Amino acid sequence: MATPQKVVVEVPAESEFVAVIRLAVSGVAARMGFTLEDVEDIKVAVSEACTNVVQHAYPIGPRGVVKVESIIHQDALEIVVSDSGSGFDTHHIVSAKTQPNAPDHGVFGLGLGLTFIRSLMDGSEVASHPGEGTVVRMHKRVPVQQP
Repeated sequence: MATPQKVVVEVPAESEFVAVIRLAVSGVAARMGFTLEDVEDIKVAVSEACTNVVQHAYPIGPRGVVKVESIIHQDALEIVVSDSGSGFDTHHIVSAKTQPNAPDHGVFGLGLGLTFIRSLMDGSEVASHPGEGTVVRMHKRVPVQQP
């Protein structure tokens, strides 16, 4: 098996740069043979992960960066969205829309975006530690080409 290729985009964690990441990732996915529907799903999932960085990773002080790695495997696209921001306790992710009466110690807003990611991609995981940043890793299998 060939060594996976990697496309890395690192931009300021500001909302206007999320579109740049969407374009880069969608270009990689299209090149790999994903359907238009799959490309749209990938773009939404990546946008959700990046928007979480923009909204939650750097609440105090200077804005940091969001790093997105698109790792091209023979049979799948793996995407890693990371930041070196404030991080959070993954046990306290709640969505204001799904749990309106949740206690104040929850991280509101992350839950719904992560739900979208889980439903649009074939797999995902989140690793975060307070004060150390967050890594969202997701993947989607390349569709089997019909002869």
